[in-house]
Amino acid sequence: MIKVLVTGAAGFIPSSLIDGLLSKRNYEVIGVDNFLTGQRSNLTALTNRKFKFIRADVNDYKDILPVFLSHSFDYVFHYAAVVGVKRTLQNPLLVLRDIEGFKNILSLSKSTSVKRVFFSSSSEVYGEPFELPQNETTTPLNSRLPYAIVKNVGEAFLRSYQLEHSLDYTIFRFFNTYGPRQSSDFVMTRFIKSALRDMPLKIYGDGLQTRTFCFIQDNIDATISCIDNSNTINQVINIGSEHEITIAELARVIISIIGSKSKIVYLPALGEGDMTRRCPDNARMKEILQRPLCDLETGIRLLTRHLERD
Repeated sequence: MIKVLVTGAAGFIPSSLIDGLLSKRNYEVIGVDNFLTGQRSNLTALTNRKFKFIRADVNDYKDILPVFLSHSFDYVFHYAAVVGVKRTLQNPLLVLRDIEGFKNILSLSKSTSVKRVFFSSSSEVYGEPFELPQNETTTPLNSRLPYAIVKNVGEAFLRSYQLEHSLDYTIFRFFNTYGPRQSSDFVMTRFIKSALRDMPLKIYGDGLQTRTFCFIQDNIDATISCIDNSNTINQVINIGSEHEITIAELARVIISIIGSKSKIVYLPALGEGDMTRRCPDNARMKEILQRPLCDLETGIRLLTRHLERD
């Protein structure tokens, strides 16, 4: 059996990752979380005999040390983080604590002979785009936001540990991922929930800012495939769709698909953190997946059906 540690296990993406790993016959998974933002209800794997959950804070060395000493991990997916631009702007010192988590995870992974660490970075590291699509190797990283800076620090730690200790890594720069279990803090889920209740869809600014939206299954299939793909070792990979859409158009599409009576309401623009455009060069992701990505309309319908059942 291949033993994997997933940090931030009760979050939207990591809990989905755990389910994806457990669907394979040869993986055993340990999940850790301190429930700062994660939800125990996301841990549907608790009944699976190949999964064990441990409540622990990766930013506290004394908390996470016994987890590594009690298990011999082949791979670590380090996804634990204070998530969300707004939350991290409101709690800048809290997000800085995640740097301790990088130190702990990498030090313990090196000491216990982990084969590779997979890290959830973010499209936020690109800041305002100098080029589109945003490429892993040519696009400058220019964000000044605390959340993005900390993610960039995490990437630097991984490169340094690889150079000094030969600890391999793969960095995932996640662009907007959506699907079941996603918090209403994020635009896709918030819009769909509002539209299902015929409530206003609230947009910050003029709504002309663009995003791309990646359905969760595409994210999970791509990231798990990287485990056995030697071409992803010590590489950075954008994980996201390449199809740009304005936030205003996204609202109109959701209202149309659902047949909602919701109106679009425009609020004052956010002070900072709401980038004007975001679109990945996802050629590497598509090469890894070897299949088409889920289109936006299909993904919205899948998530809508899930939210209707809640």
